Amino acid sequence: MGVSGSGKTTIGKKLAEKINLPFFDGDDFHSQANREKMKAGRPLTDEDRADWLIRMNKLAIEEMNKDGAVIACSGLKEKYRTFLSGGIPGPVFGVFLKGSYDLIKKRMEERKGHFMPASMLSSQFETLEIPRESITIDISKSPDEIVERIISDIAEKD
Repeated sequence: MGVSGSGKTTIGKKLAEKINLPFFDGDDFHSQANREKMKAGRPLTDEDRADWLIRMNKLAIEEMNKDGAVIACSGLKEKYRTFLSGGIPGPVFGVFLKGSYDLIKKRMEERKGHFMPASMLSSQFETLEIPRESITIDISKSPDEIVERIISDIAEKD
């Protein structure tokens, strides 16, 4: 989890490949209306996110009833993370990709084809509640280093 531009998709795909689990990107589960709202530079409200949170939680439960999965989503608020992990039969490892505003803004300005404009980053940081129960990873490292650190930290907790 983390703000837009923190590397959730990049890291999630690499991690899933490394540990041989399916990867799902939370962005793919947003409604078209939510995507359009964000593209227009308007932050989502809790009400906007409600159906998305339900879809993400159902996905997590379905995948945990199989072998598990790597799921990337913002999870900006504690209540979102609590809802997302509710009813999941097994261990849930939250990973917070933490980076500075300046680093993430630079990355967002360089990426192409994403619906979330860099102008929305400040609202993401304003909404973000730093998780207390997650593995926190500094995103200034390379993606491969980040993935290795995640695997190591999960092994310690497991």
